[in-house]
Amino acid sequence: MSDPYIQELFAERIGGNQYGKSTAIYKFEKIKRAKKAASEAKPNVELIDMGVGEPDEMAYPVVIEALTTAANRPENRGYADNGGGSFKNAAAQYMKNVFKVENIDPETEIIHSIGSKTALTMMPACFINPGDYVLMTVPGYPVLGTHAKFYGGKVYNLPLEAENNFLPDLDSIPENVLEKAKILVINYPNNPTGASATISFLEKAVAFAKANDLIIIQDAAYASLVFEGDPISIFQIPGAKDVAVELHSLSKSFNMTGWRIGFVVGNPLIVKAYGDMKDNSDSGQFLAIQEAAATALNRPEITEEIAQKYSRRMDSLIQALNNNGFSAVKPNGSFFLYVKSPKSAEINNETYTFENGEAFSQWLITNELISTVPWDDCGHYVRFSVTFKAQGKVAENEITQEIENRLSKYTFHF
Repeated sequence: MSDPYIQELFAERIGGNQYGKSTAIYKFEKIKRAKKAASEAKPNVELIDMGVGEPDEMAYPVVIEALTTAANRPENRGYADNGGGSFKNAAAQYMKNVFKVENIDPETEIIHSIGSKTALTMMPACFINPGDYVLMTVPGYPVLGTHAKFYGGKVYNLPLEAENNFLPDLDSIPENVLEKAKILVINYPNNPTGASATISFLEKAVAFAKANDLIIIQDAAYASLVFEGDPISIFQIPGAKDVAVELHSLSKSFNMTGWRIGFVVGNPLIVKAYGDMKDNSDSGQFLAIQEAAATALNRPEITEEIAQKYSRRMDSLIQALNNNGFSAVKPNGSFFLYVKSPKSAEINNETYTFENGEAFSQWLITNELISTVPWDDCGHYVRFSVTFKAQGKVAENEITQEIENRLSKYTFHF
């Protein structure tokens, strides 16, 4: 038992003297508990987990072999700090090969990250003073906004709605917010909606940033996981490097979630500030991981193969859902399918009603052992992830067919 004075020492940013006393149950904890309870109640029914937002397979053998080789080199044993020349060079070449973005200086315009999440936590430390605003899209990944608040900053949320193709309406931002805003955060292809940015939107975003003295942080974790057309980078827009950085990650595009490796690329002054903050936060990712990651970046065909797998799974899942009355639409990228949740379901003269996406998601786990993630920020939706565990096309189709069969007992109303 801790001495009682410790309760009085917690920082206000994490709750002050009320830290640890909240009884609120967070969304993902509710899902975890519901999955456990459902599996215990129906042990003979297989849980189909469509909520997991990480790849279902290991990194490719060539990457693992590169790690093994690099880990055995004595010169890789020490601190990496902000170094790792082979990785920086590979990242610059990757931007050219995949996104047709040239003239990236690996020395001044790229620094590795220990995953995009850590980069998102550090960026507010570089820019946010008390009272400054961060402009963020919702639904979305809240980490940068959370850390902005830690520094006394404020978050202004821009809703992503189907009517606007899940793109933020930049013109809707109030003038008094814009005057105090420093950072615009975007994420395309988007989690959770799966939406992709258009070139015209990125052009507008760059012009908007310049007109309003903003920097843009484009979270590009899914940028190369596209199903149609070519991958898009904000640096395809002339002048974008004046105001923007992109955060790239190997987690999703190369099946390397646990490796914790990515890179920040773009405006050299922003990259430098991130590097200075990083110097005071970590000592760099293991150089062997950086060298193995360089091996991956030099093989963009790996991502193309992974994207093909997710594309066919997406087609199969959409068919299963739409055959049961849903209106799922295939996104252009990522591995997320964002689907409007029904208002009710009928079976044998019994009706289940759902006030929001969370209610439907919990019902789906409890009754049919299908796990999804609810999003109720802008309308009532659930997110299916096509990273479910399945080896090969036959196994994939068996899972989506099982989803269709389980849902077919009901009549859904939207």
